[in-house]
Amino acid sequence: MQREIDLLKFYPKSKRPIEDRGNLVTDIDRAVARKFDVEYYDGDRLTGYGGYGYSPRFWTDTVAHIVDVYSLSNDSKILDIGCAKGYMMYDLSLLIPEAEIKGVDISQYAKDHAIEPMKENIVVSNANNLPFPDDYFDLVIAINTLHNLPLIDCKQAFREINRVTKNNSFVMNDAWKDDKGKRAMLKWNLTALTYMSCDEWLNFFKEVEYKGDYYWFFAE
Repeated sequence: MQREIDLLKFYPKSKRPIEDRGNLVTDIDRAVARKFDVEYYDGDRLTGYGGYGYSPRFWTDTVAHIVDVYSLSNDSKILDIGCAKGYMMYDLSLLIPEAEIKGVDISQYAKDHAIEPMKENIVVSNANNLPFPDDYFDLVIAINTLHNLPLIDCKQAFREINRVTKNNSFVMNDAWKDDKGKRAMLKWNLTALTYMSCDEWLNFFKEVEYKGDYYWFFAE
C-alpha cells in the first residue's frame, strides 16, 4: 500500500538561507550546478553543496530507520538512484554487509570520487534507463533526484522504478503545499526541472502508475 512516510526524519536538519540564495544565485550558477560535476559537489555553495564529504552523522540513523521500515536483511537487493558519492549505500552496507547494494548516478565525477568500498557498485546512468532486470530489487530509493529530470524523462524514470522493483520503492521530490512554499522553492532550487505542489505530484503518481512510498522536500 502506498504511504506518505518521512524516511529522513532522523537526518540532521539546519535552517536554509533561502532568501540569500534567491538573491545571489544566477541562471549561470544553475546551469553549472545541473552539470553535476566538481562545481556541484565540491565547488561554491552557489552552485551546489560547497563540499560534499562523508560523515556518519548524516546517514547512520536514517539507514537504520530504512532497514527497519522495509525489513531489509543480508538477502536484500537495494538500489539507490541518485546515489552521488555512495554515502548512504556505504552506511547501509555497514548494517547489512551481505546485501546487494547498487547505485545509479548521472555524474561521472561523483562515481570517480565515491567512497571507496562502494565505487564498484555505482553505475553512471540516467534514471530514465536503469541497467537492471525486471523485478530485481527489494527496495528502490530515489531521494531528491528524479525532480532533476525534464518532465518526460521524469515520467520514464518512475516507470523504470516500477519495472526494476519487486514491490518496495521510495521517492522524495521538491514540492510545496501553498504559494509561500512555492515562492521559497523557486528561490532555493538549483537543479530541479520538474517540480510541483504535493497534490500535483499525487496526480503525477497516478499518471505513471507509481504505487510506492513517497515524501516531500520543502524549502524551509
